[in-house]
Amino acid sequence: MSRLPWLEETDYIFPDVSTALREPDGLLTASESLTPELVLQAYRKGIFPWYSPGQPVLWWSPDPRCVIYPEKFHISRSFRRTLNRRPFEIKTDTAFRDVMLACAQPREDQDGTWITNAMLEVYCQLHEQGHAHSIECWQNDRLVGGMYGLVLGDIFFGESMFSREKDASKVAMHYLLSEIKPFMLDAQVASPHLMTMGAELIPRETFVRLIQQRLPFQLQLTE
Repeated sequence: MSRLPWLEETDYIFPDVSTALREPDGLLTASESLTPELVLQAYRKGIFPWYSPGQPVLWWSPDPRCVIYPEKFHISRSFRRTLNRRPFEIKTDTAFRDVMLACAQPREDQDGTWITNAMLEVYCQLHEQGHAHSIECWQNDRLVGGMYGLVLGDIFFGESMFSREKDASKVAMHYLLSEIKPFMLDAQVASPHLMTMGAELIPRETFVRLIQQRLPFQLQLTE
């Protein structure tokens, strides 16, 4: 951590993203605490928080950035069959905290979670303020999958997703991209799974420029 500048939280001035470390990719700065104001300021600059319990709040801006454009979202034959069956009822913003809590459950290949209690409370505050949103899959009145993220302009900054039934998180993403239609979905960091769905890598400089260009637009998630 000694190589990182420490964020002065009184003025919310983040270091320029071009100064982020190459290894680990995108690590930019650290702070003592997490607040809704800091998160909003960070997202406007292409920065997001990601840290584990016991660490300071670590702020990241990887280069390149992984994004999905709605028109490039790939639907496989097997997933098309799932969509045709319409196994879930899709809702938005009816169970935001529950979606976050489900996303925070450790996965089979993970020892813990990066969705700390502080992260949960701050993003729930952002939800109450109208900045953070959830896409939910319901089956027989049971929450079985979904995703959550932040919205600035008409960009959806995806944070995490979960599934309790096959393809539930993917159905939530499909609903976001096909019905809500953001300009793009920020997926933050690439994975083989995301790349099979049509994700692509764009330069960090391009990503930050797009954020500024799209801020005047509005994305409608709820009626």
